[in-house]
This record gives sequence, structure tokens and C-alpha cells, in this order.
Amino acid sequence: MIKRFFIVVLVLISIKITGQRNSSSPYSFFGIGEEVSRTTIEQASMGGIGVALKDIYHLNFINPAATADLRFATYGIGGELSLLNVSSETGSESNNTTSLRYIALGLPIGKKAGFMAGLQPVSNVGYALLSNTLGADDTVLDVTRFTGTGGTNRLFGAFGINVYKGLALGFEAGFVFGNIDNNTINQQADVALATKYERVATVRGGQFKLGAQYKYKYKDLDVIAGAALQLENDFSLSGRERIYSFSFAPSGREIPRDTLYDRGVSGKLSIPLKTIIGIGVGKENKWYAGVDYETQDAFENEGNLIQGSSYRFDSSNRFSIGGYYIPKLNSISSYWDRITYRAGLRFEDTGLLVDGTGTGNNFTSITDFGINLGFGLPLPKQISNLNIGLEYGQKGSTANNLIKESYFNIRLSLSLNGRNWLEKRQID
Repeated sequence: MIKRFFIVVLVLISIKITGQRNSSSPYSFFGIGEEVSRTTIEQASMGGIGVALKDIYHLNFINPAATADLRFATYGIGGELSLLNVSSETGSESNNTTSLRYIALGLPIGKKAGFMAGLQPVSNVGYALLSNTLGADDTVLDVTRFTGTGGTNRLFGAFGINVYKGLALGFEAGFVFGNIDNNTINQQADVALATKYERVATVRGGQFKLGAQYKYKYKDLDVIAGAALQLENDFSLSGRERIYSFSFAPSGREIPRDTLYDRGVSGKLSIPLKTIIGIGVGKENKWYAGVDYETQDAFENEGNLIQGSSYRFDSSNRFSIGGYYIPKLNSISSYWDRITYRAGLRFEDTGLLVDGTGTGNNFTSITDFGINLGFGLPLPKQISNLNIGLEYGQKGSTANNLIKESYFNIRLSLSLNGRNWLEKRQID
């Protein structure tokens, strides 16, 4: 039943994942969009930890070595509702978006290994910004509107194996793809025609990750150390850009006039090595507490397809702390004792620096932090569960003519466990 349900959902939503608008953040204007955290809903509810987390029931997107611990066919589907408030020194605005976070399947291979495959967003683009130039008497001289849609996604597969007592190793490979559409419209006062700059870029690239976990017993506790390396890779970007003038029809439709240029463009975005390390301690199926630290050097760009004079990239880092607690996993008398309670904190320097003054020499680092809570609700007569995650966070600031985001994310996922497809049926 679970297998049939997952296949139906996979067919329905895999068609839509590449076309949905997943972001309304102004910061998705920069680069190839706002990066999407590559965590499950369960991991996000613990502040994003997971490099040192072992779990036989749930998927792990941070460390492919954790795939070795799967003991059931595990299906994961996650989605998010984001309530966003954007504020500047002059005002504020609210918006919301819904998005699919991932669909994935994990399978054990024998008693020592496991495999996982899935589809999830990598970056999201979804912004609409308006800028006015005022004269000496506060009359509007021109209006510029910036809009963008699209993003990138990845198809990935991961393999993990327990190679020695307590030591697991893993490998992950992924293919990143997507399209990004950016538009800038400028209308000047007392000028009949508006001018539009339009650029459509296609993004392609591969990604590879290595992972390791080591667990050892200290008295009655499990102490786990983990590390993951996302190897250096390049994204190729190709597309077209054009500038043309146009007028508006009474219906609001654009009527193109003269084209200034229409040409092909190309570029390359180099993604440096990303290192994630962490440690955790706990008791299996009872409680766990861990910390993760992630660091990455600055992105490098060849060609002028994504880099702008108002922003640049620097090294990024993230610190996460969190864990879970289960009062009594096999409780018969109390449903509440079988719930998994999760919590965590996340502090992040995104690596994006933005100059809101337009001078080119007053860059401000964009930081992000989140406070997380979550609940894993067991489904009746199954070892599967419905996961609910809540996050409150803030990104950016209003200093130097920038924008501050305050957001509240509501996340839902299904983690469904069933019989392993790779095991032979046994008949008594």
C-alpha cells in the first residue's frame, strides 16, 4: 500500500517541482537564487544537524554514510509553507509561498549497506522589486521594476556501507539543472516607450559528496562523529539576453518596438569545496544531541552572467545545534510518549555581501538564523510517522539601505517505512 501511494505521489509532484515558484525573498535576486537547505524536515526541525546522526527509520541528506543504517524501505516527502515579512527603512510588506522540499526513497542493501535516490530544489528565484528616482520637488523621474523566477533542482543518488566496527563510508552523486529568468523594466517620465532587459539562463552541473561516520560506545551512550565533503564542481550557464523598447496596450500587454540587441550569453560558476563536520551523543530511539559546523570558500564566476556590481560572494559558514527526545518508543498506554520531540538553533553567514548604497564600496554581510521546533507523530499501526516542523528566523538587516526578512516556516513531511523491495519473499 505504501509503495503504491508513494508512486502515485511521485508521478503527480515530480512534474510540478521544476515549475513552482518557491521563493518570494528579495535575496533570491543574487547569483542563481536563494539556496535551499538540503535537509529533511526532521533534520531541519533540529536546527539542520545530521552529519553525525544515525537513524534506521529516517533519511539523511547531509551525510551519505548514514544511508548504510537504513533497515526498511523508507519513503520521504516534504513540503513547506513560508510566511515572509520584508522590511526596509521606509516600510514593510508580507507574502507567503508554498513549495515542495523533496521526494526521496531509501533502500537497505543487505545488512551493511543502503541506497537512496531523490529529487529536491537547490536554489529558488522569486523576487519583485521596485525602485524610483525622485527629482528635487519629489516628482518621479523614472521607475525601475526587477522581477525574477525559476531556480535549480537536483536529481541525486547516495550509497553508504558499514566497512568496519562502527565505521561507515558513503558517496553521493547528483545532477543539477534549472532555468532562471530575470527581467528589468525601466519607464522614464514623459517618455512614451519603456525599456526592458530580459535574460534567460539555463544551469547545468554535477555534484559529488563523500561522507564518513564513526560510532563508539562510552558506557551506555552512543558517541558519533561525522564528516562530509561536497567536492569542488562547476555549473555551466548558457542562455540569451536582449534589450528592447515597448509600449503598453490598453489591456496591459507589452507591444515590442525596437530591439537594441539580442545575443547568446554563457558563463561558469565555480562551487568550492564544502566541509561539514559534527559530533553527537545519545541513546538509540531515546534521545540525541549534536552540533554541526559547515564552511565553504567564496563562489567564483567566469563571464558576466550572474555577477553584479552591487554584490559579491565571500566564504560562508553555518553552526547548528539540536536534537530529539522520545519518552518511550514502544509505549502501549500513551500515544504522547511515542511522539518524537525535536528542537534546534541555526546561525549562518550566507557568504553573500550586498552594497545597498550603490557606491560599490559599502558591502554588508547577509546573515541568517533560525529557531526550530518539531514533532514526529507516529501513524496508527505503523512504524512510519508524520513530521511537523516550525521555524522562526531573520535574515539580513535594514542597515545600509538593505532589507530585513522575518519569516515563519511551517513544514510537513511523511516518513514512510515498509518492506524492503530487494529482499526475497519467504514462504513458510
